[in-house]
Amino acid sequence: MSGDVVNLRQVRKQKARSEKEKQAEQNRVSFGRTKAEKALTRALNDKAQKAFEQGHLERPEDGPKDGKD
Repeated sequence: MSGDVVNLRQVRKQKARSEKEKQAEQNRVSFGRTKAEKALTRALNDKAQKAFEQGHLERPEDGPKDGKD
């Protein structure tokens, strides 16, 4: 019954460091974009929004609602 002695406090701390590093890696992937990349995305979204809005028909909101004058 001679096994390796393990310090549980150190194991817990190492596990916490590992989890923290994993979260940091996910954040780098999610939020780690350059200013130019953000500007390009914003410009493409604006262009798509304008193209979408151009397809809408304007309906007059004033006037009779029952179809009679």
